[in-house]
Amino acid sequence: MAELPTKAQLLDWIADNPTQNSKRDIAKAFGVKGAARIDLKRVLKELEAEGHLQKARRHYRDPDKLPPVSVLNILAPDANGDLYAKPLEWHGEGPEPRVLYIPRESDPALGEGDRILGRLTEIRTDDYQYEARLIRRIGHNPIKILGVYRKRTEGGRITPIDKGADREWQVPAGATHGAKDGELVEAEQSSPRGKLGLPTARIIERLGDPSAPKAVSLIAIHQHGIPDDFPDKVIEEADHMKPSGLSGREDLRDLPLITIDPSDARDHDDAVYAHADDDPKNEGGHVVWVAIADVAHYVTPGSALDAEARTRGNSTYFPDRVVPMLPDRLSGDLCSLHEGVPRACIAVRMRLNASGQKIDHSFHRGLMRSEASLNYEEVQQALDGAPNDKCGPLLEEVLKPLQAAYLAAAHARDIRQPLDLDIPERRIMLSDKGEVKSVNFKERLEAHRLIEEFMVLANVCAGETLTVKRTPLLFRVHEEPTPEKMEALRETAQASGFTLAKGQVLHTSHLNKLLHDSAGSELSELINMATLRSMTQAYYSPENFGHFGLALKTYAHFTSPIRRYSDLVVHRGLISAHKWGKDGLSPDDIDRLAPTAEHISETERRSMAAERDTTDRYLAAYLSERVGNEFTGRIAGIARFGLFVKLDETGADGLVPIRSLGNEFFHYDKDAQTLMGADSGRVIGLGQRVVARLTEAVPVTGGLMLELLEIEGEKAGGGSGRGAGGGRGGSKPVRRKQGKARASAAAKSKSDRRKVTRKRR
Repeated sequence: MAELPTKAQLLDWIADNPTQNSKRDIAKAFGVKGAARIDLKRVLKELEAEGHLQKARRHYRDPDKLPPVSVLNILAPDANGDLYAKPLEWHGEGPEPRVLYIPRESDPALGEGDRILGRLTEIRTDDYQYEARLIRRIGHNPIKILGVYRKRTEGGRITPIDKGADREWQVPAGATHGAKDGELVEAEQSSPRGKLGLPTARIIERLGDPSAPKAVSLIAIHQHGIPDDFPDKVIEEADHMKPSGLSGREDLRDLPLITIDPSDARDHDDAVYAHADDDPKNEGGHVVWVAIADVAHYVTPGSALDAEARTRGNSTYFPDRVVPMLPDRLSGDLCSLHEGVPRACIAVRMRLNASGQKIDHSFHRGLMRSEASLNYEEVQQALDGAPNDKCGPLLEEVLKPLQAAYLAAAHARDIRQPLDLDIPERRIMLSDKGEVKSVNFKERLEAHRLIEEFMVLANVCAGETLTVKRTPLLFRVHEEPTPEKMEALRETAQASGFTLAKGQVLHTSHLNKLLHDSAGSELSELINMATLRSMTQAYYSPENFGHFGLALKTYAHFTSPIRRYSDLVVHRGLISAHKWGKDGLSPDDIDRLAPTAEHISETERRSMAAERDTTDRYLAAYLSERVGNEFTGRIAGIARFGLFVKLDETGADGLVPIRSLGNEFFHYDKDAQTLMGADSGRVIGLGQRVVARLTEAVPVTGGLMLELLEIEGEKAGGGSGRGAGGGRGGSKPVRRKQGKARASAAAKSKSDRRKVTRKRR
């Protein structure tokens, strides 16, 4: 049997192996087996009692350590020119550790007094104990300018692209950053604007050609009027915030809550944990915890932070940047559930039965500590039987119980039948220079669905609780489709060989049957897109009209208060309903619920439009070097002026102008969504497979122009009666279908006229 390690050996091991510090890891490292484990446990408890160790559930950590992500204040350079930083959240009893800042070549220049969010690595040297890498600079808030640089004899000038900009900015000769005439640049104010002369600025980044990929998101931000600079007062408020303590909160730090996010996530605002329910009355049931960052503790009614968050409404996400709703000090630090760091939260505890139905739930205002920050891919690999070093210790007691609870909840979800759309999500990968490296379709993992399902359940709980407690809130509303949109979807389905039931109250189950019938066929994507287009747009409202798409009677956004103002309002409602403090709903919040709902619904649509425009421009830039190449795709839209083709490779949409289809005149049938040749009878309709040549790609507008080469394997040239209608002999039956469609439309029009006549009487 191995000799029991000394206390000094134990402390050294834990310091050297911060990710392998459970009792099992320690016993394995020192070869402690059998009954000797009891002695090892005793020694660890002694070290804990002496204050040398701190136990967080099954793991031990040194209390005199800085968290892996910390706020630091940059100090003046020393005699050697090195920059050291002062940790602003040191809570240990020993001397404050020294932190050396290690800049990367791409990092901005930092000076004394700058405040940063840094990622720390522990280093054992005589001079310092940690090295810090910049995550982002906080508390730095000069005016930013985006514009076109025009070179002059001495320096130059910047003409802002903002529509409301009334003056140019002067750039001194030493502050041009090497910018060339006509380049798009980002600059920051370097001196205040005086009464006479132009204000001065220094260029901080060259974006090159205004039509280049790296300029795309910045142009969208300015074109759509998305605020991307925080007022000084907002930054000042954020920078003075301090971490919340335990006062007035439940201590949830022993719960092994974990965050699961994309590998490139910029913040972590939700954490989850599940275990089997030990209540004998709920055999086979589950307890699920969802903890959300307590943003309401920091963003209080009437503050500058609150006014700015409401103005922005939500964060906006682009492939190369985020325009956050809250400053970095909150979104990237105090309201981000970093691993191993105490964070304020509002959590919901939900009990599910063995079939996944929710039995009850309760809300708690607490202090949590994330056990681990994981990404979707590594969690999926662990659930598939190949855990990495980080997931391995969590597999049996954290990840597998989460999976078991999810599978039960998914069973209940299948019974409820929310709308089951399958729309691939594009992911644009950029190089360091901002150029598009690739366009991929994101893989949908079970780990994604697990988090989504628990977030939906938590949102349901928030809406139900506030409704029962008669507390004002903002509901997330999704009304059922209009009869007109359903009729259009029904015609698309019939033209594709599928059926959508008619003459009954519409339920999501009817739409799901159509989606499932088309699944696996070549027309699956078309049916999914047509179903999506038939939906109404979701919005926020102080009145509850239900959520059709999720098949839920009550639904309120609760899980992302870092990036959605609606969720912050719901958090305040929960605080008021449970009498947790004075930072709940204010009388002004309640009075403004209706205009707030309308405003943030508009900001959400604004962000969606900016994100969509940005994606289109990136795709156009990506494809601009492939003009003349041939691509396969499918017809995704029909208009009087031409047709839209969705390309298989990238999912980009390109326009085929009707003039490029030849000299033949084409009849446009809006109801049937077809174009029919007047001479040949050829029919071009939704879902047909095509081959097209890219003739034009304009990054500035995001526009793609295509030339049709083949339709359903037949040449797409104009004039003859062959090709687009399905080949030889294929045009007659299709023409009958078109005649029927026009007759149906005419009958509908006549019926509508009769209705109008009766109404006028």
